[in-house]
Amino acid sequence: MVRWQRGLWLFFLPSFGLLAVVLLWPLAYAFYLSFFDYYLGSDERSFVGFGNYVALLTEARLWASMWTTIIIAFGSVGLEFVVGFALALGLYRLHGSAKVLSVLLFLPHIVTPVVASLFLKWILASNWGLLDATLLTFNITPPDWLGDPFWAKLSVIFADAWIFTPLIMMVLYAALQGLDHALIEAAQIDGASNWRILRHIIIPALIPAIIFTISVRLMDVFRFFDIIYVLTGGGPGTATETITMYTYQLGFRMLQVGKASALGVITLVVVAVLLLSFNKLLNRIYRAGDI
Repeated sequence: MVRWQRGLWLFFLPSFGLLAVVLLWPLAYAFYLSFFDYYLGSDERSFVGFGNYVALLTEARLWASMWTTIIIAFGSVGLEFVVGFALALGLYRLHGSAKVLSVLLFLPHIVTPVVASLFLKWILASNWGLLDATLLTFNITPPDWLGDPFWAKLSVIFADAWIFTPLIMMVLYAALQGLDHALIEAAQIDGASNWRILRHIIIPALIPAIIFTISVRLMDVFRFFDIIYVLTGGGPGTATETITMYTYQLGFRMLQVGKASALGVITLVVVAVLLLSFNKLLNRIYRAGDI
């Protein structure tokens, strides 16, 4: 390594120091606490080894919240990707009004999730909410959007999709700007249909952007808290209680900090495994050209 290049490491130290204080130290401390039976505010800590992990992994509530998290995560991210990709393609085909329309479509993402959730809770409120009032006007009996377990899950999925679809739309729309239009024109001259152009030219070219957007959104959804907390509070019962909501209940309601820390570590491992498997699958498809 050239001498002047060694000095570049000095520029890395401030960022690494900030990262260590903000991210690495809390993560290491949480991992440390996960081996103790520790209650928030207590001066006593009993070392239990992997006792917290064993207790959590044998709880039905953990697996129920994990399953709920997976349903909400893949449901919302799948919906966001389909709608966001369709909107990005629509904007790509537009010319003069694309910029104005993209700004309008991006507006839901500008609103903070808590404010957006409060707005959606008013819309979905039983009987007197805007949606129920509209349906009752046409003599349609609406379901209990936030009080029924099935509809509560769907409401949470649609709420997350409404807020975060614009993000996926804008990322994929930006990726489409770098697409070689000559390839599309050549395919059109050869008589390729729109479906073949989409499948064999556009989607393969967007695989890196698709991997990035879906990975980021999956990580976000597994930390899903604010929208669910405002809309349903994890209810009815535990129908919409995700891993993050269960961690909150353990740490700040039951004050079992050691157990909550262990659940945080388990969540980190699960998310890492899911993302690595998903990225590996997409990269394998991309390299094989099976799309």
